[in-house]
Amino acid sequence: MTQDKPHSYSEEKEVTFLDDIYTLLLINDDFNTFDFVIDALIELCHHTYEQAYQCTFITHNYGKCDIMHGAYTKLETVANAMLERGLTVKIIQ
Repeated sequence: MTQDKPHSYSEEKEVTFLDDIYTLLLINDDFNTFDFVIDALIELCHHTYEQAYQCTFITHNYGKCDIMHGAYTKLETVANAMLERGLTVKIIQ
């Protein structure tokens, strides 16, 4: 019979914190159509149709939905493109 080596806390792997991960929120408005928002999510966020539809539905019913996660610089580019199209978005940490 072999004996298992007991776990030692000194052998723990380095933990990576997600301090540099941001969230892009889509915020509901009263003037953009579902189809317009879905098309923007597909084109700018590379969502599938189903994912874009669900995000649009959640935004409409709950007022907001997180649509992307990642580095601030990546989200900033997408957020600016969405703002140029008249969508309301916000980057949060």
